[in-house]
Amino acid sequence: LTERILFYTGRIKNIHDVRGKDGVGAKMDSMELEREKGITIQSAATFCKWKSNHINIIDTPGHVDFTIEVERALRVLDGAVLVLCGVSGVQSQSLTVDRQMKRYNIPRLAFINKLDRVGSNPRKIVQELRNQLKLNACALQIPIGLEELHKGVVDIIKNKAYYFRGENGEEMVEESVPSHLMEEASEAYKVLI
Repeated sequence: LTERILFYTGRIKNIHDVRGKDGVGAKMDSMELEREKGITIQSAATFCKWKSNHINIIDTPGHVDFTIEVERALRVLDGAVLVLCGVSGVQSQSLTVDRQMKRYNIPRLAFINKLDRVGSNPRKIVQELRNQLKLNACALQIPIGLEELHKGVVDIIKNKAYYFRGENGEEMVEESVPSHLMEEASEAYKVLI
């Protein structure tokens, strides 16, 4: 996810896989062991600009064995994004990180990624946030298609559809909400309000 943020904000010119299959590896995962295992082991910090906003990023490990790295990062944050897999959802490490965020009173957004993977179900993940983490979670966006049919998202606040075009989804095209998603978008907006 961090690799894509850096790409879309122009900080890097190419997107590379964490495992480094192309011999390069992800920008934030510089340790050889991270590339070999395909996981983040050590926190890394960077920044980017999106429009007029300056964003500081601390990319922390997601694996339960590296909880102390997340704890260190949370001590200096003003807010955080809890990243959840669209397939596996709330996992044991999600519970641990949520407890840490509550301990340090860190406001957070949850971001559900990997909606293009087989078995992705963001509605289930929102329910898990409510039931397992006891958060008052609601969707700000709904997907336009899932798995191999994932094309973009509907912003339920702006009531607009955003499609990802281009080789890496770098072209964002704004359109009207597709007719087959209008009712779902309206219901999601009512839940949000």
